[in-house]
Amino acid sequence: MLSRPKPGESEVDLLRFQSQFLAAGAAPAVQLVKKGNRGSGDANSNQPPLQDHRDVVMLDNLPDLPPALVPSPPKRARPSPGHPLPEDEDPEERLRRHDQHITAVLTKIIERDTSSVAVKLPVPSAVAFPPVFHRSRDTQGRSATSGKRSIFAQEIAARRISEARVPSVGEVVPNLGPPEGAVTCETPAPRDQGSQLPGSSHSFQGPNLVTGKGLRGQEAEQEAQTIHEENVARLQAMAPEEILQEQQRLLAQLDPSLVAFLRSHSRTQEQTGEKASEEQRPGGPSANVTKEEPLMSSSANKPKKGDKLEPEAPVLALPMTLQKEWLHMDTVELEKLHWTQDLPPLRRQQTQERMQARFSLQGELLAPDVDLPTHLGLHHHGEEAEELLDSTFSWYHGALTFPLVPSQEDKEDEDEDEEHPAEKAERKSPEEDSRPPPDLARHDVIKGLLATSLLPRLRYVLEVTYPGPAVVLDILAVLIRLARHSLESATRVLECPRLIETIVREFLPTSWSPFGSGPTPSLYKVPCATAMKLLRVLASAGRNIAARLLSSFDLRSRLCRFIAEAPQELTLPPEEAETLSIEALRLWAVAASYGQGGDLYRELYPVVMRALQVVPQELSTHPPQPLSMQRIASLLTLLTQLTLAAGSNPAETISNSVEASLSVTSLVTWTQVSGLQPLVELCLRQTLKLLSRPEMWRAVGPVPAACLLFLGAFYQAWSQQPSSCPEDWLQDMERLSEELLLPLLSQPTLGSLWDSLRHCSPLCNPLSCAPAPEAPPSLVSLGCSGGCPPFSLAGSASPFPFLTALLSLLNTMAWIHKGLCGQLAAVLAAPGLQKYFLRCVAPGAAPPLTPFSAWALRHEYHLQYLALALAQKAATLQPLPATHAALYHGMALALLSRLLPGSEYLAHELLLSCVFRLEFLPERTSGGPEAADFSDQLSLGSSRAPRCGQGALLAQACQDLPSIRSCYLTHCSPAQASLLASQALYRAELRRLPTLLLPVPTEPLLPTDWPFLPLIRLYHRVSDTPSGVPPTDTVGTAMRVLQWVLVLESWRPQALWAVPPAAHLARLMCVFLVDSELFRESPVQRLVAALLAQLCQPQVLPNLNLDCPLPGLTSFPDLYANFLDHFEAVSFGDHLFGALVLLPLQRRFSVTLRLALFGEHVGALRALSLPLTQLPVSLECYTVPPEDNLALLQLYFRTLVTGVLRPHWCPVLYAVAVAHVNSFIFSQDPQSSDEVKAARRRMLQKTWLLADEGLRQHLLHYKLPNSTLPEGFELYPQLPPLRQHYLQRLTSTVLQNGVSET
Repeated sequence: MLSRPKPGESEVDLLRFQSQFLAAGAAPAVQLVKKGNRGSGDANSNQPPLQDHRDVVMLDNLPDLPPALVPSPPKRARPSPGHPLPEDEDPEERLRRHDQHITAVLTKIIERDTSSVAVKLPVPSAVAFPPVFHRSRDTQGRSATSGKRSIFAQEIAARRISEARVPSVGEVVPNLGPPEGAVTCETPAPRDQGSQLPGSSHSFQGPNLVTGKGLRGQEAEQEAQTIHEENVARLQAMAPEEILQEQQRLLAQLDPSLVAFLRSHSRTQEQTGEKASEEQRPGGPSANVTKEEPLMSSSANKPKKGDKLEPEAPVLALPMTLQKEWLHMDTVELEKLHWTQDLPPLRRQQTQERMQARFSLQGELLAPDVDLPTHLGLHHHGEEAEELLDSTFSWYHGALTFPLVPSQEDKEDEDEDEEHPAEKAERKSPEEDSRPPPDLARHDVIKGLLATSLLPRLRYVLEVTYPGPAVVLDILAVLIRLARHSLESATRVLECPRLIETIVREFLPTSWSPFGSGPTPSLYKVPCATAMKLLRVLASAGRNIAARLLSSFDLRSRLCRFIAEAPQELTLPPEEAETLSIEALRLWAVAASYGQGGDLYRELYPVVMRALQVVPQELSTHPPQPLSMQRIASLLTLLTQLTLAAGSNPAETISNSVEASLSVTSLVTWTQVSGLQPLVELCLRQTLKLLSRPEMWRAVGPVPAACLLFLGAFYQAWSQQPSSCPEDWLQDMERLSEELLLPLLSQPTLGSLWDSLRHCSPLCNPLSCAPAPEAPPSLVSLGCSGGCPPFSLAGSASPFPFLTALLSLLNTMAWIHKGLCGQLAAVLAAPGLQKYFLRCVAPGAAPPLTPFSAWALRHEYHLQYLALALAQKAATLQPLPATHAALYHGMALALLSRLLPGSEYLAHELLLSCVFRLEFLPERTSGGPEAADFSDQLSLGSSRAPRCGQGALLAQACQDLPSIRSCYLTHCSPAQASLLASQALYRAELRRLPTLLLPVPTEPLLPTDWPFLPLIRLYHRVSDTPSGVPPTDTVGTAMRVLQWVLVLESWRPQALWAVPPAAHLARLMCVFLVDSELFRESPVQRLVAALLAQLCQPQVLPNLNLDCPLPGLTSFPDLYANFLDHFEAVSFGDHLFGALVLLPLQRRFSVTLRLALFGEHVGALRALSLPLTQLPVSLECYTVPPEDNLALLQLYFRTLVTGVLRPHWCPVLYAVAVAHVNSFIFSQDPQSSDEVKAARRRMLQKTWLLADEGLRQHLLHYKLPNSTLPEGFELYPQLPPLRQHYLQRLTSTVLQNGVSET
């Protein structure tokens, strides 16, 4: 017998085993038996077994190539011996006849002849397939006890209940209803009414299962009805027994859950039909239901325990029908729905009943019978960001905007301050890339959306699905909002594959079919103004984006197409044509802001001139059309940018090769724009005639401001032309001044504009900048709670755009023509402007820094800066009135601390001109130093030390003002990159302008305590130096800062009102912490003493609060601990140093500061030798009220007893310690704890037993503090009787029991 194959044996071994087995002829262990037909039984059981034919595998005979794949011949069914097939019968027909499965019926399809039927494309449907599940679907009949189960759990429970009611096989399904979502015929045809099975009570009113869904309306009903009639005819031809048999067979074959579903659906239809039939009866249940009857919940109908029933209570009539299935409406609280009711009817004026007074939104009392629409009481929470930014595009620098980025952005490191904001926006931190979209969306919705591949999805919708107009406009609005977010978002929109190509191709075609009447069916292949606006917003994000748009998407031809024709000539709706023309002009103006698009001006010069010539005609229409005014203003803004491009230096640096290739062909020459001035001046003259008519003046909108801005750019570019004669432009400016500007400045109506500044100013009305309550912090919006009323900065009656443009033109002319400066500066004498400046420098709450307030304040700061710049030019030629000069200086100081990022150039110019100019310090020549000396003389009669010659210090500071200015320019100037970008913007250096997006306004450019900024930076530089060596010119920097702070404290105190006195004290401490020798310098000593005297004035000292958080300081106790360390190490008993140490030890301040001195730095007590007469504050500030901290009282007593605290070493604190210990040992407060009472007895016992008779006398006989006495306090000649009796009782106890240890 052969053994089984073992591991390791190959196929050759197996073949060898096979050969041996066959050669041996042995019987196999297994025989192969081929059975016959299963149904033949034992018919062939007597036959001999089949002969063994083994399959022998021979590897040698196998072919080298695999056989070809040839299909095998068809097999024929072999009939079984017991059931032979008839020769004349078709097997397929026999199989079909015996098939009893349901598919035998359902698969028999009779095809209809469709050769004569017209083929119609399907109509796009707004219904989703499959149907979207809604919360309110199929929940009417659910139990109210579902609780908090999820929708999935409720569906499973309902299915289990249905399955539990599955009928038996013998039951009959009365009616098979249509599946969920099927469209049934609600009204049966007359021929189907009464169609009933013979011998049955079931009638068929219409098709149930076959609905015709997928076909068009009428065809669907016809086909469904035809099939229904065929089914009814077949059923009528069947006997009732056959129908029951077929029903049982169907029930046996169908899924039980499907049967339960069909039955429940049929039951629902029957109930609906019964209810409809009942309602149609005359006495149906709905006959008594009134229309006004409200729907109340069952819980509301049940009276609660203790409630008083009021049978005549008014029924609450709601404008909607409440449903329990609504979210959080399972329990209806009717008292909270009163606000949804309609307003009560107006009462008659003749009624004798009392009536509640009503007021309009303007605060006016309304008559009782005045019926106002309800929409007049609705408050609009500000305009949308797009509308607000678009309406101010033609303002002074109106095209520049802040990125709409949330303020929760992570702050950049200190070493990245030199980087430009546009470069920062292009970088993304690794943490941002790794965060999931939901986490990004919590902080920034836009970043979260971009992380979800939103842009390719929107591209797919536009490119493939061809949505309707509303969806297209919504998508474009989303893309505009993404582009306004930041430079990074705009770049991603631009670089999304095929997105901009699709938008330009589909929504900005150069040719299109004319429009018919009615709404637009589709926006595809039709010019869309919103698409043009998207390109304009993208171009505003950066000059490189603008260059790519012009060079890669054929925007030149489209701009030419939409600008060459007047809006009324475009075959578009009038409003859409105007808006498209406006956006095309604005896109061109944005490109011209970078010095691009000059070649378009050469091509469209006749078109531009023709459009400019018809402007006076359009301005004369009554009333002026708002869109036409916006188009005229956009045209003037475009011409302003082209004029500035003509006056710029063509040799300026170009950023990259794409920009360089565009700029070579985009240069605009002066001869191409020199003829524009007469036309624009004519438009300005026509608009100024409307100044006396407020309604017409508001209607012309930004056109007058755009004219003034163009004239300013024109004279600026004209003065920079080397080939022009200076006499020409000087004479032309004189002509314009005499004919137009000076008469304008003398008009009373212009004074009314200055008077309205205070009412429209967000700085004077900070509550108008409050953010809208519904605005999420993660999605920045320019909306505000105050909205945009007419008298606001962006309102229709705002004077800011016109007055800002007027000041800009006056500054340009005064800078070019010095002889006109005095005449033009007369505008500064307007009473409205003076009152506005007084309001701006007055102390008050500043507006919160929100996206809207940053946008609004930036425009307001432009007006303030231009007015101050004009005043500075006038001050260099003739002295200003003292009151005006002081007001302008205060305004310059306030503006410097408020300027936002993007205005670095303005801050630098203020430091150079107004802030440190002697012309704006009239006190130096009007008795200011003498008044300070006189104040010092008045303080000689008091016990305090006289001020250290403040008059002389102020006079010296005025002489050193140039050095002070150099110091602050060194330490307070903005970063170089930001300053250059801002300079390119305000000086119209177009080819150096990187973007029209400003930096994110997280905070003002300078802190509120910017006068101390050089000193703070000096302190941090020394602290960060390992060797501790102070930097060079430490004394000079400290002196300049102290001099300037003294000037501000003496003559401009309002400039430091935002800095708390505690911050002043902390900054003065930094003078002593910078260097161990700095405070010894005599000029520094005098300046610090003068500032300390200012801080200790009676009107300032109560505001000194050391417990509140201080700007730039984490903890004042920590700073004071470092101050004590430094004092103990380097002071050597300096009195000024000691005065600063003693000032925070007043009784009203934290006990932590006193414990730090008497606990951890007790060695410093010997160096605090400040005399009582030089103490800057009253001694009572240290002794009243009595000390209640037991640990500090024990430290006081210990330092006195051990001799650490002595009157000739530390006279001030010796008197303070004696006063508090005396008050403690003789206190008899009954509410004191046992621990305090025991400590008081022990301290008094030890005092009575002291060997130092002088200290014992002081502690027992202390009476009152008196800084005029050598000891600093008065003594009782003998103890009062009450204290004497208390001391005798205690001493008798001591004599009996002895003194306990402390």
